[in-house]
Amino acid sequence: MPTAVINPRIRGFICTTAHPAGCAANVRTLIDLARKGSPGKGLGTVLVVGSSAGFGLASLATSLFGYGADAVGVCFERPASGDKPATAGFYNLAEMHRQATAAGRKLTTINGDAFSHAVKQQAIAALKALGKPVDLVVYSLASPKRKDPDSDTLWGSVLKPLGDAYTAKTVDLDTDQVKEITIPTASAEEKAGTIKVMGGEDWKLWIEVLSAAGVLAPTCRTVAYSYIGPKVTHPIYRAGTIGAAKDHLEATGRELNVRMAKTGGGAWVSVNKALVTQASSAIPIVPLYIALLYKVMKEKGTHEETGEQIVRLFREQLQPSKQPKLDEQGRIRVDDWEMDPGVQAEVHRRWLAVDSANLRALGDYDGFRTGFRRLFGFEVPGVDYAAPVEVSAELA
Repeated sequence: MPTAVINPRIRGFICTTAHPAGCAANVRTLIDLARKGSPGKGLGTVLVVGSSAGFGLASLATSLFGYGADAVGVCFERPASGDKPATAGFYNLAEMHRQATAAGRKLTTINGDAFSHAVKQQAIAALKALGKPVDLVVYSLASPKRKDPDSDTLWGSVLKPLGDAYTAKTVDLDTDQVKEITIPTASAEEKAGTIKVMGGEDWKLWIEVLSAAGVLAPTCRTVAYSYIGPKVTHPIYRAGTIGAAKDHLEATGRELNVRMAKTGGGAWVSVNKALVTQASSAIPIVPLYIALLYKVMKEKGTHEETGEQIVRLFREQLQPSKQPKLDEQGRIRVDDWEMDPGVQAEVHRRWLAVDSANLRALGDYDGFRTGFRRLFGFEVPGVDYAAPVEVSAELA
């Protein structure tokens, strides 16, 4: 098997390498959190669409190791090729498979285009092979593009405002300098494309196909993940193209809930906290906001990383014995600690004052940068990055 010393190759919000040992260590941390913070049983079979990173990976770990579930995960990741590393998500799932096998849990991964009919049918076959109906479907898909399953149309998403062009502070991730950025207004076509990619259409298709195949338990629940955020990101996020897609996602959740509640199940959108992900790092303005937010929440003792947030979501809202507490729009809110008025007031004060000179005094910018690198298995404590590591990995 080929081995290599793997170093990070990062420019802005793109990292083109991943470290298998670092990714494996990250997954073991998620599993430890799940075991310590969850009841240990309660779910039979779980499907996670978008299972290889972020909230989806944490949901997979929590289901398997916190609630004793067997699981099917759907991802789109690249394996290693020669001495070229695999993607971080591939390494994440390789370790999840190793740990699941050791714990006697059944895990099947479908690696392909989750938007396609073929992958949906592969997932159904894998679920039927487990022999138990699905108790929970987690929809955590994040993709910049979507190919229409019934045509050759390729839809793309954009990060743009829907009103006037928007100018605000941001941080250049290559130079670490705070500067202003102006983002132009989205066209009608760009808005429509973003809704197609990031709205609720595919989530609904998954539930309809799974239901028609008879693999859902009558009391099956499903959750999709979303974000609202503060006033400072509102023009580019919630009032922008992504916000239009999230509105569609939430409307889809309410539609699905009416249907699934009739047999004791339910469908909800969970609004989660701002966290360092590859997607969030790509959104102008958001990395600077996250750096300030992390500093404030760490000072107040309320900061959560991805695994901690998902464990709390399952424990307080999603486990079968719990009835979710919803806001006036029918959404689960685990962004409650982020959106605490005291937290937001302090973040806003720092936002007005932050510049390149005081960035690290007012915000946890180094924590943001470290968090980003850890997504790809770098800067993880206890990993020897000078040692050659085996590049290849298997999802079995």
